Amino acid sequence: MKYVSHATCTICNKTFEKGAFDYVCPDHGNEGILDIQYDYDAIKKVFTREKLAEDKDLSIWRYKPFLPVGEKIMVPNIFVGNTPLIKLDSLAEQLGVKKLYLKDDGRLPTASFKDRASAIAVVKAKEVNAEIVTTASTGNAAAALSGLCASVGQKNIIFVPATAPRAKVAQLLMFGSKVVLVDGTYDDAFELCLDAANEYGWYNRNTGYNPYMSEGKKTCSFEILEQLAWKAPDVVFVSVGDGCIIGGIHKGLKDLSAMGWIDKMPRLIGVQAQGSSYMYQAWKNNEDIVKKPSINANTIADSISAGLPRDRIKALNAVNSTLGEYIKVSDEEIIRAIPDLAKKTGVFAEPAGAATWAGVKKASQKGILKPDETVVFINTGSGLKDIKTAMKAVELTGMKYFKVEPSLDKFKKIASDLRF
Repeated sequence: MKYVSHATCTICNKTFEKGAFDYVCPDHGNEGILDIQYDYDAIKKVFTREKLAEDKDLSIWRYKPFLPVGEKIMVPNIFVGNTPLIKLDSLAEQLGVKKLYLKDDGRLPTASFKDRASAIAVVKAKEVNAEIVTTASTGNAAAALSGLCASVGQKNIIFVPATAPRAKVAQLLMFGSKVVLVDGTYDDAFELCLDAANEYGWYNRNTGYNPYMSEGKKTCSFEILEQLAWKAPDVVFVSVGDGCIIGGIHKGLKDLSAMGWIDKMPRLIGVQAQGSSYMYQAWKNNEDIVKKPSINANTIADSISAGLPRDRIKALNAVNSTLGEYIKVSDEEIIRAIPDLAKKTGVFAEPAGAATWAGVKKASQKGILKPDETVVFINTGSGLKDIKTAMKAVELTGMKYFKVEPSLDKFKKIASDLRF
């Protein structure tokens, strides 16, 4: 934590010196989320874009001065970072924007964005010699923590809703985690995980509680800007559930702005499922994000299903301070977006990732995007995480597949049906 200066409470702005806090500001219970602050003047003396360009390590650890870790750390054996930024010229033309890019974090080792945060969690757990690391998750954060822990031999216990996709539960079991299926919602699993961690002294990775998770997620911003030769895009689309990803993206952009490495702050547009639109409601109605009660979340996109987003303060600030906005899309729009994105880009996204593409299309239809703008949208996970929903897309869009005996004569009878 060489360049960490302190942490501040997102509710009351109370300051905590580094090492003088556990997870949250005690004045607000579990809601007192902290924001890690850095000594940018000190970083500027030792770290430049030119020095970064010379670094042969392409993982997230190339950004170590911006991360809350020590100089000597046990780096997980799994490579995290350097996901592709795909330029989509034909789609940019169709949408009427100057440039369009897809950041595909479904390529990370456990196939989701959450590997970025879990890599930090594993390092921090090793720093405090934690015997057990735990988290609550709808599946992706759990799989990420499970896989990263397996790479360093770290014991972990995972809480997930019993309704989590089977593919995600299978990942946890394959990685050797102790898995607790909670008969309830993600919010129920989150609360039980908090209680259990406090009771047994486990290291808690939960997003919207452990402030270091935002620091891992912000590395996506660093990569996007480095891949764009430090020319900031005009708009970045992020799917939003708990709020930690969009808060992390914003934090990374603020880091780069403080260093003078970018000349403008992109507008951040959060995309939510209509059935889990807590952040959209709060933004649209200008509600008190601290006091707003939970909602009943119900969406096919399990990764962004949250009745009470735990990182909601950072998530709202990310949009408001960048003059962005929130957009909501229906489950049908999300399901249709899965094959639409795959056919047009070769990227097979899970529902939460496809929701971002649905949001981009809706923003274009509403005139939110301008012809001279460069737009980036993020896929947060692989479609292989949720085959059940992918097959719903097959049914909804009327896609066909054919079955035939291994005979050319039999094949000829269906060949005329194989039209594009």
